[in-house]
Amino acid sequence: MSDYVLNERDGSLLVLTFNRPDKKNAITHDMYTAFCDGMDEAAADSSVRAVVFLANGDAFTSGNDLKDFAAGIQHSEEAPVFRFLKTISTFEKPIVVGVNGLAVGIGTTLLLHSDLIYASPEAVFTTPFTSLALVPEAASSLLLPRAVGTAKATEMLMLGAALSAEEAVQAGLVARILSVANFHEAVLEKARELASKAPSAIRETKRLLAKNRTEVQDRMMEEGLLFAERLKTPEFMEVATAFFEKRPPDFSKF
Repeated sequence: MSDYVLNERDGSLLVLTFNRPDKKNAITHDMYTAFCDGMDEAAADSSVRAVVFLANGDAFTSGNDLKDFAAGIQHSEEAPVFRFLKTISTFEKPIVVGVNGLAVGIGTTLLLHSDLIYASPEAVFTTPFTSLALVPEAASSLLLPRAVGTAKATEMLMLGAALSAEEAVQAGLVARILSVANFHEAVLEKARELASKAPSAIRETKRLLAKNRTEVQDRMMEEGLLFAERLKTPEFMEVATAFFEKRPPDFSKF
């Protein structure tokens, strides 16, 4: 288990916490693996009724760690990021998420595969894929329009427009804002309430609420292939170079 991901039990809950606050919880390959291992553990343990995602620090996650992605990844179901996407999109037990701050890229798109989503007043949701010369992932090109409407999703996915916590609630991406001093504890209280209910009834309700899994997996595969290809393009290399040179990327030459 990566030190950047905490794996803890809270009664019938398995709590997985991003723990890389000095890097705004940017996600590395090892962190994806740690999350997947934790969720596999939860799936196999009948005493676990729900999984909770939290984050330490002032950000939920700033998205993928660019150093990992600048090196490129192979499109494989065993690659950590694709394993993570498959795991959350097929997970049969409920996933409860507490978004305490910035949620960039996959920090927002993972919510499309979660069940109860709560935000602190400071939460901000953004999907700046095109700014990174990339394309949407996690079937977000399919699911985000369903969640927030086509017009808002287009603005988010093409322009990288951000949603505040209040806008995310109004759009339907988030269930509610928990404006309390101890945000983590408030999210855990909601998860404990969920875990106290009949487990098979909860699982069947999740299944009924879920979108067509075949359609979601097909779109995720299509996006994943394009995403992996984009990591090899001159446009993305310009993004990576600009990042390390601490300047905005310049796409005028493309």
